[in-house]
Amino acid sequence: MGYQSKVQVIERAKGQRQFYLICPAPLAQALEIEKGETIEWIVEDKATLTVKRVDLGPRHRGGAHGSR
Repeated sequence: MGYQSKVQVIERAKGQRQFYLICPAPLAQALEIEKGETIEWIVEDKATLTVKRVDLGPRHRGGAHGSR
């Protein structure tokens, strides 16, 4: 199942634009994403963007099921 979201753009001073990609709440919950977590965006090609966690905290270590 996929989740869709719209790209949002904020127009800043001097013509600078900032783009926001929103992660839908059900997806964030399924991935156990936490506030302040750092992620890395990887451009595979013009149609594929991969998101990767930079630093897994203790909650996310320990394989597919994690350790709690």
